Amino acid sequence: MANVVVVGAQWGDEGKGKIVDWLSERADVIARFQGGHNAGHTLVIDGKVYKLHVLPSGVVRGGKLSVIGNGVVLDPWHLVKEIATVREQGVDISKETLMIAENTPLILPIHGELDRAREEAASKGTKIGTTGRGIGPCYEDKVGRRAIRVADLADPATLEARVDRALQHHNPLRKGLGMPEVNREELIAQLAEIAPQVLEFAAPVWKVLNEKRKAGKRILFEGAQGALLDIDFGTYPFVTSSNVIAGQAATGVGIGPGSIDYVLGIVKAYTTRVGEGPFPTELDDADGERLGTRGHEFGTTTGRKRRCGWFDAALVRQTCATSGITGISLTKLDVLDGFETLKICVGYELDGERLDYLPTAADQQARCKPIYEEMDGWSESTEGARSWNDLPAAAIKYVKRVEELIECPVALLSTSPERDDTILVTDPFAD
Repeated sequence: MANVVVVGAQWGDEGKGKIVDWLSERADVIARFQGGHNAGHTLVIDGKVYKLHVLPSGVVRGGKLSVIGNGVVLDPWHLVKEIATVREQGVDISKETLMIAENTPLILPIHGELDRAREEAASKGTKIGTTGRGIGPCYEDKVGRRAIRVADLADPATLEARVDRALQHHNPLRKGLGMPEVNREELIAQLAEIAPQVLEFAAPVWKVLNEKRKAGKRILFEGAQGALLDIDFGTYPFVTSSNVIAGQAATGVGIGPGSIDYVLGIVKAYTTRVGEGPFPTELDDADGERLGTRGHEFGTTTGRKRRCGWFDAALVRQTCATSGITGISLTKLDVLDGFETLKICVGYELDGERLDYLPTAADQQARCKPIYEEMDGWSESTEGARSWNDLPAAAIKYVKRVEELIECPVALLSTSPERDDTILVTDPFAD
């Protein structure tokens, strides 16, 4: 059976939640492999809206196993609240339907405090645009070998030793930022109190997934954010603190890369970004405002207004290469309805030279000017279209041109937030 990785191929917010939910109906396991609760996936099922942040999108589907992998950083208090929220919406969550990797690092209150203090202390032009939820500091503790992980919650002596090691780093750092020292006993008490509610779901995820794979079960790997926020291949330093590209799917749950059969990249029919950083096709005009209004471009997690611009084919071609994308799901095509003229960025001009990719250096990225190709828009509505025959000719022409420019075929086409308003071109789960 095919195993599929779903990744965002822009700066996030591409509509991964709907597509993962659409695919999860045919998957046996849905595994989240990176990021934290700074992600936001909105699902609309039979008119009911689910807003998920750290829980895999598959939790709303009965009979599926949802997994939070070790590549995720987990805020246990947020997890408990999110579980309670979706349970109130009638979703069954138990240790049979949700597993959390025992080696998953935990986001502590001190991580969020540090995250926000750093951002407030940053001078203009150096702010990252972080959500302030402690994601970055937790990943720092992970690679610094001082993180507290899910398994540590099971033994009080181990937990205390892990807290002491973390505070050897955090207290001096907090002092330098003018912050008070951490109350050690209070932090240990908080962790001890939340521990049973997290340990209920703890499991050796790497072992479970390998057994599922050998048994021929279909696994859907779900990422957060987008490839342009990848710590290595994103628009550094305005990126997230983890690897977002498809290769992380294997490391983030503990399976071999040979277990991945198909990589589906999620791409909006235009481009958006939240927070700071370069954005060559950004529109600070009526067209940008129109895209934002029609697309309801406000972050699920933060509520922040997203920056909007024309589709950047050069960037998506780049992310298709770094993630090894097999096919793309083009979302929000209906937002482009009614535009008389559409533009697609096919490359950049940098100091008089034409480039077909975004350079690595931040100062060069800031100086890149988009080179546009114009296409006719369409006046007809594409909202809710479920077959190619429902699309106007100009819309089909736009989709085909996108395929040519990004050098990757369209596998799915999404025309509204409703899960069934999807045109299937190629089934990612096909053997």
